[in-house]
Amino acid sequence: MESNTFSSKRLEAAISQFAKLPGIGKKTALRLVLHLLKQEKEKVLQFTEALQMLREEVKYCKECNNISDDVLCQMCSNPMRNAAVLCVVEDIKDVISIEATGQFHGLYHVLGGLIAPLDGVGPEQLSLDLLLQRCENGEVQEIIMAISPTIEGDTTVFYIAKMLRQFPQIKITSIARGVAFGGELEYTDELTLGKSIHKRLPIDNYINTQ
Repeated sequence: MESNTFSSKRLEAAISQFAKLPGIGKKTALRLVLHLLKQEKEKVLQFTEALQMLREEVKYCKECNNISDDVLCQMCSNPMRNAAVLCVVEDIKDVISIEATGQFHGLYHVLGGLIAPLDGVGPEQLSLDLLLQRCENGEVQEIIMAISPTIEGDTTVFYIAKMLRQFPQIKITSIARGVAFGGELEYTDELTLGKSIHKRLPIDNYINTQ
């Protein structure tokens, strides 16, 4: 869409901002903006206030690095969760996917990405120091690697498994390969993902299948 297509610079500016979002093209951005224009002013203000509060007030849990409203997220502060089992995931989307299965009742650890040297992402850019601290407190008995089976995912799993060898008392497992190689947990159906968690394997079995 060319600049002179629009009769309003404000309309054009709003479309341009929406189009910067992942998976949103100019045509979809136009539909979203026109939809907002048709809404009552109060509803649009609620929408913009929610976005502003998200950016200004959302925190990261000091224990698991998950998105939170407080210092501790709702899961880490829940005494009913099993603190002896940690599920290591790439990001918040994977936490949401796993929670939807209803098969996991432990705690999470959000890495904030995957090791990807070609993209300039190294181990130091992930929350690995925080993971080590959690292992050192002596409460963790098992760590489940629930990471997408991609090249970057496998690289990250291997690195973490090697890093955690200093804790022989901790059992390290990985979700079963119900998730196809190259797939992402976010797009895996709940039944398959749930079974993959329930039928998790020792990490050595996972590595030996590669």
